[in-house]
Amino acid sequence: MAEKEKTFVDYLKTTVFILLGNALLAFLVAAFIIPHDIIMGGTTGIAIVLSKFVPIETATLVLIQNVILLIMGLIVLGKKFFFTTVASSILYPVFLGLFQRIPGIDSFTDDTLLASLFGGVLMGLALGLVMRVGSSTGGMDVLNLMMHKWFHVPVSILVWITDLIVVGGQALFLKPEKLLHGIVVLVLETLVLDQVMIFGKAQTQLYIVSDKFEEIRDKLLNEMNVGVTMSHIETGYLSKQQKGVLCVISSRKLYDTTELIHSIDPNAFITITKIKEVRGKGFTEKREQLTKNTE
Repeated sequence: MAEKEKTFVDYLKTTVFILLGNALLAFLVAAFIIPHDIIMGGTTGIAIVLSKFVPIETATLVLIQNVILLIMGLIVLGKKFFFTTVASSILYPVFLGLFQRIPGIDSFTDDTLLASLFGGVLMGLALGLVMRVGSSTGGMDVLNLMMHKWFHVPVSILVWITDLIVVGGQALFLKPEKLLHGIVVLVLETLVLDQVMIFGKAQTQLYIVSDKFEEIRDKLLNEMNVGVTMSHIETGYLSKQQKGVLCVISSRKLYDTTELIHSIDPNAFITITKIKEVRGKGFTEKREQLTKNTE
């Protein structure tokens, strides 16, 4: 029963994140990107260029491209990829078409730089919501994955190549200043996306070297309630055999933990490392109370 509840919660979370991410992406494009002719990559960037030559709405052009790429993805990449991408490929252009019909949505600001700042931040947030649940926004991602399968070129390089082509195509029809605004959007998008992907998952790792490793281990386990791993080490100068203490804690426990360690051994050597994500018991799985085997 608990497993079914977990599956339902995961399904609900995935659905909500995909809906919110695509709605937010469509909103920022309709409110900030299109009204200010800001350069961006992907099928939206291609649609912005095409809309200058054909009397078709940007949202419709995005939908046409996404459907074509989605069908190609089904043929080349298989059914599993198709079903995990179909939602965003259709939802985003539908949301975009709806938002573009809202009166006054293109008049939030007359300042193109301000629009670029908001557009970049919201784009990183929108893409982060979708990618956190293992989905994608479709579009050019499909083309990049197909080319990766055909030519075995890293996806990251293909993303840069396709974005460069799309952005370069727009730059031919816009002022150089618009290109700079587009770069602002791309930089902010990358920075925010990275933070959204690791939000709530990042932890802090401590590695402690001290003669009082046994006492430190007991205090961390019983007072700080954190998991501990011991490793056999040899000190460099004295070649002394002892143990190092490794633990992973939430950032809010960092001050209390280091104070506890130094109260036991003021000369303890501690390295502190920021970790993007931690998985396992005590973090992504429920911690179990174990009993030591003393036999």
